[in-house]
Amino acid sequence: MTKKTVRIDNTEVIDGGSIDLDAEDVRLADGTLLTEARADELAREVLHAAGRGRPSLSAPGHRSPQLRLAIPERMRDELEARAQAEHRSVSELAREALDRYLAS
Repeated sequence: MTKKTVRIDNTEVIDGGSIDLDAEDVRLADGTLLTEARADELAREVLHAAGRGRPSLSAPGHRSPQLRLAIPERMRDELEARAQAEHRSVSELAREALDRYLAS
């Protein structure tokens, strides 16, 4: 088996070449045997999920609705500073604020 180094997204990855999963004993993290069929299934799952962004806030497999609004620059600056200070995203803070408002 020939190994070669390739770059994917500026990360060096060692390509160990192809193996016959039906002939080799390769195990997943949970100890189950990885077969060619299971590898194909996992590859399809990864490709299906690729490019979808963050996980859905609504339900698995569903796209979360997005809201776009205009706010004063001062408010945006304060929101970004608060998010950075709390190590959270602006979206997370905005969702929390809307949840609190709607619950009142």
